[in-house]
Amino acid sequence: MPQTAGRLRRSRKPRQGTELLCEVVFRPLAHPLVLVLARLRIRPPAVVCAATAVGLFAALELARGHLVLAAVCLQGKTVLDNADGQLARLTGRVSVLGRYLDSESDLLVDAALLAALGSLTGEPLLAALAFVCLTLVLSANFTVERLYRRERGDLTEPMPPARGVARVLERVYRVVYAPLDRMMEGFVERRLRRADPARRLAYHDAWTVGVVANFGLSTQLGALGLCLVLGRPAAYVWVVLACGLALVACTLRRELLLATRPS
Repeated sequence: MPQTAGRLRRSRKPRQGTELLCEVVFRPLAHPLVLVLARLRIRPPAVVCAATAVGLFAALELARGHLVLAAVCLQGKTVLDNADGQLARLTGRVSVLGRYLDSESDLLVDAALLAALGSLTGEPLLAALAFVCLTLVLSANFTVERLYRRERGDLTEPMPPARGVARVLERVYRVVYAPLDRMMEGFVERRLRRADPARRLAYHDAWTVGVVANFGLSTQLGALGLCLVLGRPAAYVWVVLACGLALVACTLRRELLLATRPS
């Protein structure tokens, strides 16, 4: 048992912010699966592909109006999402291919789910707005933590250059996610152009990182699943829009920190 616990601790990804639903529910659920997959020598990209298939199946069932089945499949998809990264770290198979495949498969599933939601509710434009907002929120989740770490000396490149098959996925990433990353980073750098080190550290605060971490995909799919089980699928659109408003509130709070921090 101690040996197993030690292996699972090594499989955890170090994060500054804690996504509570992920840590309390989905990571523990993924642990036994990770150990089985490691023994079977299943490669992490195969787990990503399985998660994508389950997510697309959930979108199909959502469009058909099978709400509870879709909700259950979404939670299974989230468990697989947590398992693939843990498996990669546990077995020493962290790869550039896995990073890009994971990001882009999530985008594909998110698009399918919101399209299905728009079809089911008869509100495709509102669902499309929710998809755009969700993509921005998830991108902010990634960027806020990355800039926090960078400001404190961590210069690790989270999405390194790729080769081979991964190069194709890298190009897709550069088209979809990279512009969002640059937009957010450019906004921050313009705000901090004349800020001293103390103010820069105050702006990149741990509180904001912790709040935004809880807008992550595990939480999003958990919220969508709850809305489906309650028979209120359209409510998830407003959950996503509320996350977007909360992100704006976090940005305004940072502006106050920047303005009131003594130089």
